[in-house]
Amino acid sequence: MNISTKETQINEEIRDKEVRVIDIDGTQIGVVPIEEAMRLAEEKNTDLVKIAPQANPPVCKIMDYGKYRFEQAKREKEAKKNQRIIEIKEVRLSLNIDTHDFETKVGHAVKFLKAGNRVKVSIRFRGREMAHPENGKVIMKKFADACGEYGTVEKPAKLEGRTMLMFIAAKMSK
Repeated sequence: MNISTKETQINEEIRDKEVRVIDIDGTQIGVVPIEEAMRLAEEKNTDLVKIAPQANPPVCKIMDYGKYRFEQAKREKEAKKNQRIIEIKEVRLSLNIDTHDFETKVGHAVKFLKAGNRVKVSIRFRGREMAHPENGKVIMKKFADACGEYGTVEKPAKLEGRTMLMFIAAKMSK
C-alpha cells in the first residue's frame, strides 16, 4: 500500500455515497453506505482512510491513521539511511607523468575505490601531444592495471576532443 499523505482522504473528507470497506485485520466487509462505514470506524476508535480512490466503488480501510503515518515515516527514514550515494571522483594524469606522481595518483584512486566511489581518469593532450594518442592509451592501461585489485574498468579509455577519459567502478565487496 502506497498512500501519500497529500491526497489521502480520511473520515469526513470522504464524500462518496458508497465505499468498499476493509476491516483492521484485512477482512473485507463489503460495499456499504459511507454513514455505516464511518460508524464502524468510530465504534473501533479508528479512522476511515480512502486507500484506492480510483476504484469503483472507492476502497476504504479502517485503521489508526496516526500510527500508520508514523510507521510510514519510520520506514522511509530507514530506507533513506540505507541508501548510499556514489560520487564520481576525478584523477587527472598527463602524458609525461613521472613514476612517483603516477603512484601517488594510483593511491588516490585506490582510496576513492575503497570508499565505494567511481573514478574518472583523464589525460589532457596539449599541443603536439595530440599526434600520439596511443601514448595516452598506454598510460591509461597501466593505470587500470594498477587499480585492478580494487576496481574494474567500466568505460575503457576513449579520446574525446583533446581529453582521453576512462571510468573505473569500485568492485563490490562480498
